[in-house]
Amino acid sequence: MTFEQRFDLGGRPSGPTFLPPATTAAASPRPEPAAAVPTRVHVGTAPQAAPPVPDPLAVPAAPRRSGVSALLVGACLLVGAAAGGGAGFLAADTDRGPVFRQSLPSAAAPAAQGGSTQSASQALLPSVVQISAGNSIGSGFAIDAQGRIMTNSHVIDGYSRVLVRMADGRRSAARVVGTDPATDVAVLEISGTPPPAAALGVSDGLAIGQPVIAVGAPLGLNSTVTAGIISAVDRTARLGPSPGQQLLQTDASINPGNSGGPLANLDGQVIGMNTAIATVGGPEAGNIGIGFAVPIDRAVEVAGQIIQNG
Repeated sequence: MTFEQRFDLGGRPSGPTFLPPATTAAASPRPEPAAAVPTRVHVGTAPQAAPPVPDPLAVPAAPRRSGVSALLVGACLLVGAAAGGGAGFLAADTDRGPVFRQSLPSAAAPAAQGGSTQSASQALLPSVVQISAGNSIGSGFAIDAQGRIMTNSHVIDGYSRVLVRMADGRRSAARVVGTDPATDVAVLEISGTPPPAAALGVSDGLAIGQPVIAVGAPLGLNSTVTAGIISAVDRTARLGPSPGQQLLQTDASINPGNSGGPLANLDGQVIGMNTAIATVGGPEAGNIGIGFAVPIDRAVEVAGQIIQNG
């Protein structure tokens, strides 16, 4: 088999898609109504027809190995029938668009003393939402008090209005303010009372080995938290039509449905947006500990431009 094929990652929810250097990304297939999966990244060129979506409750098949590179799959889920202390700074100039406040991580010595996965999860979960856009299911997080939600462009591709489910169970319609496929960033705006805004951290200065958590709705399981570390801070990959950009790499478990959700430090501050994963042997292999996220510094800058133009 070739590695240009696009796959749905079990259970029909979709997740982030990761692309390796010098490759091109193929468009995610859109099964029947279900969850959104992260953009898929393939190693190779011509995409082929996707195989049937596996039963999410079935026992995963053993991953097929090959002498060729691993398959990069977006974390968005396609469902067919399926605040730490520290100085803050403004992320955007008022003349160019809305201003988002990002905060530096806690200055309290070692990370182990600055927070825990439990405290970070409790702080971040209320701000994370599940997004349903036709056949796609993904994740997102509130970025301000005006009801704006950041997510991946591939999660809501082709839609002007979507459904958002909040952590407390409330549902709300949301309009798509705008998207930027090149960076895989999109902004939504919900109706009614919004969820609390997530604390935005900074991605500049992140260190390999730093502990992080990923929050989202993998396979449609909303408010799911996984933990890991920053595996690399400058991994080059392609997202959609982009010529390639630097992404954060993490071993925190990311699966279809995690696309658009936050990657955060132990102060509960968002330092990236989960976008893609790598798999070996197709979607049945599941997460293999290689996931990617758009750095929050870049995501916030793009979101500000989207809002200004929206």
